[in-house]
Amino acid sequence: MQQLKELYSRWSGAEPALIEKLPGAGSNRIYYRLTDGEGHSVIGCIGTSREENHAFVALARHFHAKGLPVPEVLAVSDDEVRYLQTDLGSTSLFDALRRGREAGGQYNEEEKELLRQTIRMLPRIQFEGAQGLDFSVCYPQPQFDETGVMFDLNYFKYCYLKATGIDFHELRLEEDFRQMAHDLTSFQGDTFLYRDFQARNIMIAPLSFIDFQGGRRGPVYYDLASFLWQASARYPQELRQELLDVYYAETQRYTQMPPREEFDNRLRLFVLFRLMQVLGAYGFRGYFERKQHFIDSIPPALQNLRELIGQAQLQGNRYPYLMEVLGKLTAQQSNQSVSLPRREGPGESLERPLVVRIFSFSYKKGIPQDESGNGGGYVFDCRSTHNPGRYEQYKQLTGLDAPVIKFLEDDGEILTFLESVYKLADFHVARYIERGFTSLMFCFGCTGGQHRSVYSAQHLAEHIHKKFPEVKVCLCHREQGIEQSL
Repeated sequence: MQQLKELYSRWSGAEPALIEKLPGAGSNRIYYRLTDGEGHSVIGCIGTSREENHAFVALARHFHAKGLPVPEVLAVSDDEVRYLQTDLGSTSLFDALRRGREAGGQYNEEEKELLRQTIRMLPRIQFEGAQGLDFSVCYPQPQFDETGVMFDLNYFKYCYLKATGIDFHELRLEEDFRQMAHDLTSFQGDTFLYRDFQARNIMIAPLSFIDFQGGRRGPVYYDLASFLWQASARYPQELRQELLDVYYAETQRYTQMPPREEFDNRLRLFVLFRLMQVLGAYGFRGYFERKQHFIDSIPPALQNLRELIGQAQLQGNRYPYLMEVLGKLTAQQSNQSVSLPRREGPGESLERPLVVRIFSFSYKKGIPQDESGNGGGYVFDCRSTHNPGRYEQYKQLTGLDAPVIKFLEDDGEILTFLESVYKLADFHVARYIERGFTSLMFCFGCTGGQHRSVYSAQHLAEHIHKKFPEVKVCLCHREQGIEQSL
């Protein structure tokens, strides 16, 4: 946080009068609104991936120079971990459509007009944005390709399909996956694929694009499928068809599109791929991370899939085994009943929960031993973060005391450090539960085992306890002689 304030001060010539942390949106980036004494604000971002930040900054500058409606990058730190951008307000298209969404897709005329305006804007960033763009700046890859498609298809297989318990022949499914990957990547064009074109990433005052850092060169159909078949939106077929007509007409300003029937057939293939992709994400977040919100998103996604595979125009003969499996899937899981499954590994039961042991320690006294007999686990070095033990007023306190907590959180380095730890821990704990394992260990070390390591261990323990209530968490601040179970 201190470094972000310094970046703002260098850019504006004065410190911000007010700093407000903005709600998280599922990414590893933390956003703040920094306001001066006259009420003018900018958005500050702290990211954990320099490469991802570099991609956003490069793309934003390119798009802004072409007059596209994106935030202007105002200042970037030397290490590219932090940057400032113009403030586009707090209201997204997702917020503006809340009434119609909660009414089950019964959108009023004002909401429909917002959707029409948005879909007219999409070709601008796809076609105009691609002109003169150096796609090598894109992260994590410059182009939509078969490797990326296969990753997403296998994500669907392992994180969703296997969790449903449906039997299938892996090699036959793999053959259809490879055919689909080939077909999807045969429609390449010199256009920008936004990849995360959704209502949350469109601001409405005025209509503007944000969060395009995952974009790359790729086919236009992907973004259209992502937007119009978003499960939670529940767009009625009539409205979806109208928006498709608007988009198809708008793209004629930029290129000669294929005949409408061919266009629609290509789009259906991307819709199928996109629905499998999001079911993989919902499966991981719901079945493995135990987040009910994502479980609740599965029925409308399944309904979209059920409607799609019922269309005769879909080229099911190119993927016969995949279509057979998807038919079983949509028949097995009704539109009304999807719930968290029991998770039992071979020879294990829910009577033997996963035990997560978390330690804080001093490197001077050695790394804690794993008494479970399994070996392994994670050891995190906290010594890269600002040390409150260097200051006299904190020397007799620990990372459990309010003044030390305030020091660490105001500085902000420990928060960025823990964001990465949480992401890694969440995935590992979820997989250990799913596989029926019973022991996992995390250790945090610093110089004295008193401040930074204690704070980190305590917060990871509370994070895991809150997110995975079925897990037994055993916390030990070794150098402080404190042990507790959560």
